[in-house]
Amino acid sequence: MNKYLEELKAKNSEQLEMELVSAKKELFNLRFQNATNQLNNTARIKEVRRNIARIQTVLTQKKAAE
Repeated sequence: MNKYLEELKAKNSEQLEMELVSAKKELFNLRFQNATNQLNNTARIKEVRRNIARIQTVLTQKKAAE
């Protein structure tokens, strides 16, 4: 997962905000699919939640550095 983290650190704040919105939309869709029993890979929910946390952490670090 280090590669994903390095990719996040290479992006600017605006790109990270867009990535965050996209991840939150994906999480919403995954939860909806799970509630309607259409989701096959439930581990994806956990993965997306962790990615959201990673994005928010990198954003916070970038804003603190400014």
